[in-house]
Amino acid sequence: MNKAYDKSARVVSRALGIDLAELDDWNCCGASAYMSIHEVRAHLLSARNLALAEKEKKDLVVVCPACLTTLTKTNHYLAEDPKLKRTVATALKAADLQYTGSIKVRHLLEVIVNDIGENKVKARIKRKISGLKVAPYYGCQLTRPFGEIDDKEFPTILDTLLKWIGAQPVDFPLRAKCCGGLLMMTNEEVALSLNKSLLDCATQSGAECIVTICPLCHMNIETYQDDVNKMFGTNFKLPALYFTQLMGLSFGFSRKELGIDDEMIPSQPLLEKHLEVSR
Repeated sequence: MNKAYDKSARVVSRALGIDLAELDDWNCCGASAYMSIHEVRAHLLSARNLALAEKEKKDLVVVCPACLTTLTKTNHYLAEDPKLKRTVATALKAADLQYTGSIKVRHLLEVIVNDIGENKVKARIKRKISGLKVAPYYGCQLTRPFGEIDDKEFPTILDTLLKWIGAQPVDFPLRAKCCGGLLMMTNEEVALSLNKSLLDCATQSGAECIVTICPLCHMNIETYQDDVNKMFGTNFKLPALYFTQLMGLSFGFSRKELGIDDEMIPSQPLLEKHLEVSR
């Protein structure tokens, strides 16, 4: 489903006049256990991307909250820790790079809501997703630890966007709680328990689907529903969609263009209840 996120993000961005240019020669940001194993080297990975972006005089826009957190953390630490800044500068110099700290790291959701705005989004709408009840799932890293985009515990920026396109966000108290993340690889029982809590909460809130902004959250919620059902005796079949996919549908794009028919839990029957979805 990461491919679907990529496709839908590009389609929606073009429709809104956002010129996304892939960072040349980018590398992994280090959003993994590496930060806990070797923090300085993890910062070097992020710093290289920041330096490449600064060289192109462009801010970094990401769709992954883990990338957002890791890159933003490096930005903050370089500004606050002179020793780390010197170490990173030396390493970057060996690669003929430098970084002065001028780059801002942003999530595409925040760019759309805060820069593009309500009027431009609504002007692009060709069909509203009337009455579709969605659980807006932010995950645990969009607003934490820095709180630069929204309230750390009770964010609303995704709710705002969903309302613009005609969807109906439900009261979803676990909107900013962890899905289990990479615990699926190391402690599956705990991760499945966290997933069950999210699915329980969304279902009890009356949601017909979960809308995500994070590829890892999306994978965990959708891919592991059968495992949750087996472990806890539940019967969840709750579709998960990216916010860019719902936006794309409201903009008039087809399911194929947005990667919607590739999901593991079909959303087509649900969507056809709320809008006429073209192919």
